[in-house]
Amino acid sequence: MDVQINYDYREDDLKDMPLVELAQFVLNHQHKPENTEVSLSFVTDDEIANLNETYRGKVGPTDVLSFECDGVEDELSDIVPEGFDDVYELGDVVIAPDVAERQTHEFGTTFEQEISLLFVHGLLHLCGYDHIVEEEAQVMEALEDEILKAWNSR
Repeated sequence: MDVQINYDYREDDLKDMPLVELAQFVLNHQHKPENTEVSLSFVTDDEIANLNETYRGKVGPTDVLSFECDGVEDELSDIVPEGFDDVYELGDVVIAPDVAERQTHEFGTTFEQEISLLFVHGLLHLCGYDHIVEEEAQVMEALEDEILKAWNSR
């Protein structure tokens, strides 16, 4: 599994976190193929606010956004030959570290815990989970807790 991390913002605060390993842990938990590729980018509040407005129609910064790639079934899915072993581009996760840091005060977490939770949350979106309705939110939140507990006890 290939995890690309773009430290466009706050690299010194983030580069020592085991985020590649966390992504691989989550993707293995979700039974994604070995040829899965995912990216993570860290951006400013202004950058994530622009993405949030452009893609979700919401004003202001958010903590995490996910953008699916090959995980979405489309008209090309039927023409890929069986056994095709090229890169499976799951998608991109974008996190705003400043928002995450503000949330640590609200939720009583550490910066690394908050970044880890947001990354797991974003990856689960790429794996098809959502939280639009309450039942889905409960499933997704329970899965986040399960994965993070397993990750922390490894």
